[in-house]
Amino acid sequence: MRPPQPEPMVTMRGITKSFPGVLANDHVDLDVRGGEVHALLGENGAGKSTLMKVLYGFYRADSGEIRLRGHPAHIRSPRDARELRIGMVFQNFTLIPGMTVAENIALFLPHLPALLDKGEIAARIQEVSRRYGLNVDPSAEVRQLSIGEQQKVEVLKLLLADAQVLILDEPTRVLAPHEIEALFQVFTNLRRDGYAVIFITHKLHEVLACADRITVMRRGRVAATLARGEATEGGLVSLMFGTVPAEPRFYRSAPAGETAAPLLELRQVSTRGEGASPSLHGIDLAILPGEIVGVAGVSGNGQRELGDVVLGLERCSRGTKRLFGHDATRWSVARIRASGLAYIPEDPLAMAVVPALTVRENMALGDTPKYARHGGFSMDWASVRTDIARTAERIALNLPPLEAVAGTLSGGNLQRVVIIREMARRPRLIIAFYPTRGLDVLSATATRELLLAARGEGAGVLLISEDLGELFALSDRLVVLYRGRIAGTFRPQQTTMNAVGFLMTGSPDAHAASG
Repeated sequence: MRPPQPEPMVTMRGITKSFPGVLANDHVDLDVRGGEVHALLGENGAGKSTLMKVLYGFYRADSGEIRLRGHPAHIRSPRDARELRIGMVFQNFTLIPGMTVAENIALFLPHLPALLDKGEIAARIQEVSRRYGLNVDPSAEVRQLSIGEQQKVEVLKLLLADAQVLILDEPTRVLAPHEIEALFQVFTNLRRDGYAVIFITHKLHEVLACADRITVMRRGRVAATLARGEATEGGLVSLMFGTVPAEPRFYRSAPAGETAAPLLELRQVSTRGEGASPSLHGIDLAILPGEIVGVAGVSGNGQRELGDVVLGLERCSRGTKRLFGHDATRWSVARIRASGLAYIPEDPLAMAVVPALTVRENMALGDTPKYARHGGFSMDWASVRTDIARTAERIALNLPPLEAVAGTLSGGNLQRVVIIREMARRPRLIIAFYPTRGLDVLSATATRELLLAARGEGAGVLLISEDLGELFALSDRLVVLYRGRIAGTFRPQQTTMNAVGFLMTGSPDAHAASG
C-alpha cells in the first residue's frame, strides 16, 4: 500500500461561510493528503457538509483560501471542481428522475462526446458495479429506483468520473452491511492508488474501521485532527459535543394486551408495482396501542411501498386497510393525516419540507388549518411561535434557527425539523422511515427516546430501519420484508440478528440460522 503523501493534496485555510441566521464555517483550516481516507465528524449543523460544498464549488466561501497540490485553486462552481478532479456525493441526491442510470452518469463524465454511446457507458457501469457490489440496472429510470439504489448511482458517478479528491457525505446511510463492506474496499483501492477520500459520517465505528485521519468539527470550527490510532469512540464523542453523553435511557412500559383493538390493520394487502418499484403481496400486519413494530429489509424490498399504503399515497389493489377501527382503504392522505397519523419519510427534503421556506414556515406546514386566517390569506405567526416554544420544552431535540432557509440546512438538521414537527402533533400512530439516519449521537438517542415515550403514552409505531441494532433495541415485534412479502415475524428476544439478516437477503439458510 502506498503511504499517504507528506504534502497535502487539499489545503483549506481560514474558510468562513455564513447564511442568514447561521455561521456555518468559522475560519476553518483543513489538510487532506493523497493516499488517505480522511473522516470528517461533528454533530448536526457543525459545518461539515457546508465546508465540503465550498471545496466542491457548490457554495462560495465568504473568506479564506483553497490550494490543490500547493497551488491556489479558484473554485467558483462544481464544474470548476470537477475539472480539478474533485467529486462529491451529496446527502440529498443530484440525479434527474426522468433519465436513466446510464444517462445520469454520462452527464457527470468529463469530455462527453456529441454522440452518446449508451452501450459503452452501460458496459462500464456493469463492470464497476460487479467489481464493487453496487449493482444497478443501467437502463432503469432513476425515478423508479429506491433511495438505496439512488445512493449507489451517486457513488458510481464518482468512480466512473475518475476524480482524485472524492468527497462522500454520509454515503453508507442507505447501504446494507455487505454493501458498506464493499464501499470500504473501494476506499482501500483508492487509497492504494493515491486518491484523497473525504468521508463524512455520524457512525463512529465506521470511522474507526476505515479512516487514516479524523477531523472533528464543533459549532463551525475544527475541534481537533488526529490519527486513527489516537482516537477512541468516547474521545471522539467528547470532542463532538464537549462532553460524553449519558447512556441512552431506553425503557419499556407494559405492552398492550393482545385483545386491544389495533390502531392499524392490513388484511391481505397487495399493490401494483410500477416500473422497478416492488409490489406488495398479501401483507397481514397489525399494530396495537403502545406497540412498536419494526420492519427489517434490504432497501428496495417493499418498505417504501408499505409506508405509502398506510399513508394513502399508494392504493391497495387487493385487501383492506383499517385505521383506528374504521375501514380506511379508500381514505385520502389528508383524512389519514387528520385522523392522527404522523409520517417521518425516508427523504425529508423531497417529501416533508419546502426548501425555499424557513424553518418556522415549514413547522407551520404541519398543521396549516390551525394557523390559517382569513380563508388562508394570512397566518397566525404568533401562535406558530408559541407552539414551537412549547414543543421545544417538551422534546429534547434542538431546532435549527427558525429563520434559516430549509434548503441550506444539513440532512441531519432537516431530519430534526421533520421529527419535531410530526411529534409535536401528539400522534396516535407514527410511521417512521429511518428516523435516526444522518443524526448525530445525541439527536439519535433523543429520537429513539421520543418514539419510546410515544409508545408509553399508547401510540403505535411502525419503525422502518436498516439498523438491526436499533430495531432489536426498540421493537416489540419484528417483521422482515423480502421482495414485497413478509418473510418472517418475530419477537426480538426470540431470534438473532443473523437469522433476520438471512431472511432479509432471501438466504436458504435463514431457518437453520433461526434455529
